[in-house]
Amino acid sequence: MKIYSKETLNDHELSLTYDDISLVPSEVSRIKSRKEANTETVFLEHDLLLPVLSSPMDSVTGVLMAESLHDLGCIGIINRFDSSLDQVYNNDEHKITAVSISLNHDASLVEKMAERGYIICIDTANANNKTVLEKCEYIKSKYGVKVIVGNVAQGSSLGELVDAGADAVRIGIGGGSVCTTSIQTGIGIGQASSLLDLYFARESEKLNIGLIADGGIKSPGDVAKALALGADVVMLGRMLAGTKEAPGEVIKYNDQLWKKYRGSASFGVKMKNEFIEGEETMIPYKGPVESVIDAISDGLRSSMSYMNCLNISELRSTESFAILSQSSYLERLPKK
Repeated sequence: MKIYSKETLNDHELSLTYDDISLVPSEVSRIKSRKEANTETVFLEHDLLLPVLSSPMDSVTGVLMAESLHDLGCIGIINRFDSSLDQVYNNDEHKITAVSISLNHDASLVEKMAERGYIICIDTANANNKTVLEKCEYIKSKYGVKVIVGNVAQGSSLGELVDAGADAVRIGIGGGSVCTTSIQTGIGIGQASSLLDLYFARESEKLNIGLIADGGIKSPGDVAKALALGADVVMLGRMLAGTKEAPGEVIKYNDQLWKKYRGSASFGVKMKNEFIEGEETMIPYKGPVESVIDAISDGLRSSMSYMNCLNISELRSTESFAILSQSSYLERLPKK
């Protein structure tokens, strides 16, 4: 079996997803218990207990989710469709870190966000766009707040994003579980390959910008892979959807509890008959988001203990990967 480094994995002829690769424990671990692994990190000058951001989707992050994640040492980015945003703008007591905006967001509301020091996420499908760069440059130069842009799939324009003032970029096009962009447009590569391409673009050009792995993460193991591939933090949608704190009502159907989950470009969000790049679905109700975050933390710590990594920085320095055959991938799945 060939062991791949980040560099040789990046040179692979095919586009790779998280399911195509595995971390390989190649050292005798000095970690006795997963409790010794430290998942704390700093992202955009915020101390996090876990490198997790929530996606600014209307079925994932409202005020309640953002506040709950703040208490859990993560960051919630309030979706730009949230009807309670006015409360956030006018109430300093909210424990909110980040909010999302559209390209056409009201300037006075953006100013209120900036006055409160929120991280501003310009929530678009394509950051490789002149209008996005101009919006980022305007917000950064006028208010000086931290700005997240997205999304991109590879690193050729990363320098331009940095020049426009972007502090972090969301990586991934078409990889979300309710995203149909790749099907509708033919655009989008595997998340693992996207991350590596952006990581090496940042390293080679010595750029100061945070990398957010956004899309395709289904499990704590995928979180560990994303960080090992060079992401600073991961952005979660489906894993946090369906929890008590996610927006939306709990629905009882066939004696089971459910919540809606939908893409930001779905018809249910746009509510007009234009080009749709997202789907809507129902997912089982999961209870408090704290239990989901705890499970992610436990899984990540276990991965770190296997990989002999005491902290997130060491995990990001991982250079030991394998590429899986389809049979290898299927063999690892639990059998019912």
